[in-house]
Amino acid sequence: MHVDRTTTRPHGRRLLGGALALAVGSGLVLVGGAGTAQAADVNVARNAGFENGLADWSCSAGSGAAVSSPVRTGAGALRASPAGLDNAKCVQTVSVKPNSTYTLSAWVQGGYAYLGATGTGTTDVSTWTPDSASWKQLTTTFTTGASTTSVQIYTHGWYGTSPYLVDDVSVFGPDGGGGQDPDPTVPSAPAGLAAGTVTTGSVALSWGAVSGATGYKVYRDGGNPQTVTGTSATVTGLAADTAYQFQVSATNAAGESAKSAAVTVRTAKPTDPGPGPAVPRHAVTGYWQNFDNGAAKQKLRDVQAAYDIIAVSFADSTATPGQITFNLDPAVGYASVADFKADVAAKKAAGKSVILSVGGEKGNVTINSDATATAFADSAYALMQEYGFNGIDIDLEHGVNATYLTKALRQLSAKAGSSMVLTMAPQTIDMQNTGSEYFKTALAVKDILTVVNTQYYNSGSMLGCDGKVYSQGSVDFLTALACIQLQGGLAPSQVGLGVPASTRGAGSGYVDPQVVKNALDCLTRGTGCGTFKPAQTWPSLRGAMTWSTNWDATAGNAWSNAVGPHVHNLP
Repeated sequence: MHVDRTTTRPHGRRLLGGALALAVGSGLVLVGGAGTAQAADVNVARNAGFENGLADWSCSAGSGAAVSSPVRTGAGALRASPAGLDNAKCVQTVSVKPNSTYTLSAWVQGGYAYLGATGTGTTDVSTWTPDSASWKQLTTTFTTGASTTSVQIYTHGWYGTSPYLVDDVSVFGPDGGGGQDPDPTVPSAPAGLAAGTVTTGSVALSWGAVSGATGYKVYRDGGNPQTVTGTSATVTGLAADTAYQFQVSATNAAGESAKSAAVTVRTAKPTDPGPGPAVPRHAVTGYWQNFDNGAAKQKLRDVQAAYDIIAVSFADSTATPGQITFNLDPAVGYASVADFKADVAAKKAAGKSVILSVGGEKGNVTINSDATATAFADSAYALMQEYGFNGIDIDLEHGVNATYLTKALRQLSAKAGSSMVLTMAPQTIDMQNTGSEYFKTALAVKDILTVVNTQYYNSGSMLGCDGKVYSQGSVDFLTALACIQLQGGLAPSQVGLGVPASTRGAGSGYVDPQVVKNALDCLTRGTGCGTFKPAQTWPSLRGAMTWSTNWDATAGNAWSNAVGPHVHNLP
């Protein structure tokens, strides 16, 4: 954290019939033609941002500690923990001027937090706030007595409650002679940069701490700075068996240091994960949740046997446009990343394809240039190599650029080979006509595309291939909209029906598994249709998809138990 100590507040601005002169060099304000000189207000608190640990502060019963996270600004904050009969009181004595007014403020977070001043020589003051999930400012004022030259400021919590955090303390008023925190200076360059664990797609780095630094920037090949607050970082999204040069600089409010001496590191050579099993003629796709949203938590090993393609949801974007990474969520329950990788391998050995999904409702990656297309392809391939994924699922819900997404997917295919599984999960609006960016992308990569599982849910009414309007939640909605893709240039084996696994799996559009089965029969056999009856059948239709295997498990596997065998028995 850094406290801006350059902020000043003049005592007065009243003009008494004369000129207003500023004595800039002395820091004085002269008010009126024959007025008196007054110093500008300063922050008389020391170590106000806890950048120097607990220097100048004292906390009761060892209750306080300087922490690096969470902080409001800079690199430090106070965390104090009430316990038993101790309310975690932290104090500092500040120098003040007699007969002067001061504004005391601090930013707090966490449990009950109090801020106050004692020994003012007049009326002591305090203010407080109950629990606060985000940073909140407390402010009060006090006036010193005629002979008061020091005041004790304090913070404390409440007995037996949660710890509280404090940052950016200020006591603005006339300088009492105790001095201020010194202005920061540009830190020196870090030393000791060294590489730790190296994988096919990442490099772990560490270096020595620099005095006065509040953060660091890690440079790859002279650019792409990654900002961190500690003395280590893992650079991800790298290509396998490739040499990279890394440097690090130190930063604070005064500026950025020179870069450290460079370290060159070569990423690990890829271990061929194998082509994986061929996707069956008729396949069931299920999305596996790498997060906890109230659905049944699963490890990959728990995914129901009916699913032929398992889409791991989701990849994460990075600060580099177009680049993706994967972060295993601890909420899923894996003891280690190695355990997850073992499950990927086991599913593949059992004949399943395990792919990484990119996008989703809240996730997105921008691919709108040659550079971002390459960044996507390189990082996606690195993740396939590292985790053993068979391919990629494109579930982008906005910002699709057909030109550059096509380039990205073709670059990825060139790296991964013909066995790569490529799926898509567009929304209904994205597949209404062949001129949409999603549809154009699907057609442009038709030769490497496995299946498009359009999401026939969370949708309003849409046009079918016959030009009529159909409402979601019916056999007609599924068949008449799938017909657009079947007549629009995709092969039947590249078309699947995407539906929720349960009523809780989507905001709207859930249909009973029997409706899904009827729609599949209508499109492949010409039976089970509603009012819409296609002019032909497509026996090689790929199958069905659901969100998600977790919601399926929550509902007792009703969806996969019904739809899975039906898909596998299509003609």
